[in-house]
Amino acid sequence: MLRGAASTVAAVLLAAVLAGCANQQKVQQRRDAAIYNTELGIAYMRRGDLAIAQTKLDRALEENPDDPDVRSARALLYARLGDSRQADDEFRAALRLAPKNPDFQNNYAVYLCSVGRVDEGVQTFLSAARNPLYLTPELAYDNAGVCLRSAHKDVEAEQMFTDALTIRPNFGQALWQLADLNFSQGKLTQARQEIDAFLAANQETPDLLLLAVKVTRAQRDRLDAELYARRLQLDFPDSAQAHALAGLGHNPG
Repeated sequence: MLRGAASTVAAVLLAAVLAGCANQQKVQQRRDAAIYNTELGIAYMRRGDLAIAQTKLDRALEENPDDPDVRSARALLYARLGDSRQADDEFRAALRLAPKNPDFQNNYAVYLCSVGRVDEGVQTFLSAARNPLYLTPELAYDNAGVCLRSAHKDVEAEQMFTDALTIRPNFGQALWQLADLNFSQGKLTQARQEIDAFLAANQETPDLLLLAVKVTRAQRDRLDAELYARRLQLDFPDSAQAHALAGLGHNPG
């Protein structure tokens, strides 16, 4: 009797173990399917096929509603669709599931700025910048500066660009933003000094060369304007900035 009872218990335990393994396998299959459909949804979104992207991301949500990547992708989709309420809900869901993910913080901040929620956006950018897991905090500071410029908060924007350059002195985009901000305020000497110092030590960019042309022309420095214009035309002949030279008028060379 004892031997028979032991055999029965062993059989029950084995069945439970097998059932548990089967359940784990099903869970893993659903997680894998969610990842696959999320990747498909993002690919369709990039192609502009938003209806198909939504179908894939809806399916991914059904397969794994607790995957923060699914929620983040859906947030980006709803932002593209102009559904601000749903986009906000999905961004928040992604951050609840992965509160320390700096990419989710940065994406949410970009969205907040795009819908005019500047103060929230800047604070979210700063949270990302101060996140020790974020490998490129200078990008968050630069984005915060752009957000502030859009709201004409130039003093705060200048500080953000300066912070970005403190972290990464060869960050051309932040330097361009800073110099362009000074140029827009009529601070020609300051803008010129920033551009010249940067280009003397770092790789030139089409944006910086075009801005250099604008600044030197505003200073009536014809010789340097011609030099900068020529560098832009020779080094980046197919760039939008080189083509934009014609639209500036009085194109030297």
